Amino acid sequence: MLRPTALLNAYAQGIFPMAHGAGQIYWYDPDPRAIVPLDKFHVPRRLCQKINRQPYEIRYSTAFRTVMRRCAAPAPGRDTTWIDDIILNSYTALYQLGYAHSVEAWLDGELVGGLYGVALRGLFAGESMFSNATDASKICLVYLVERLRERGFTLLDTQYQTDHLAQFGVIEIPREVYKQRLSEALLVEAHFLD
Repeated sequence: MLRPTALLNAYAQGIFPMAHGAGQIYWYDPDPRAIVPLDKFHVPRRLCQKINRQPYEIRYSTAFRTVMRRCAAPAPGRDTTWIDDIILNSYTALYQLGYAHSVEAWLDGELVGGLYGVALRGLFAGESMFSNATDASKICLVYLVERLRERGFTLLDTQYQTDHLAQFGVIEIPREVYKQRLSEALLVEAHFLD
């Protein structure tokens, strides 16, 4: 297991881990870095309409480990992920200390979508998401952004740009610009949960 202090120190420097089979952990500091500009977050019109119908019950950090397990599960076109038992146990320890959180979509008492990440002062580092129902993870992302705005967070790190995230206005910035924004975010006192 990765020590919580080591993980938090890494995030404070803009570095994050990923597992690569057989218990090997690699550390990453990508250039460019993908972020969600919280003030320019874009919700597609069709998704807005769906959110207004409130198809899912949204919960925060009630099933963290289950969200991680679902993010790690095989999916179409993907037999394995970078989330192994070392990562699972390490982030569960961060969750127990109040630094890792999940946003969850529930339907009729069943968890159908979610995401998780690390909250460190004004930074939220999104790690992974899953969806077993239409738009569930996208709706969780919308609720995440709303919560981060309400609670004074200033930086939402998505690490890498993907087609899935591009529709929300995710941008890539140079590593040195990211590090400056990270430094500023670490000066902010923000809390994901009360």
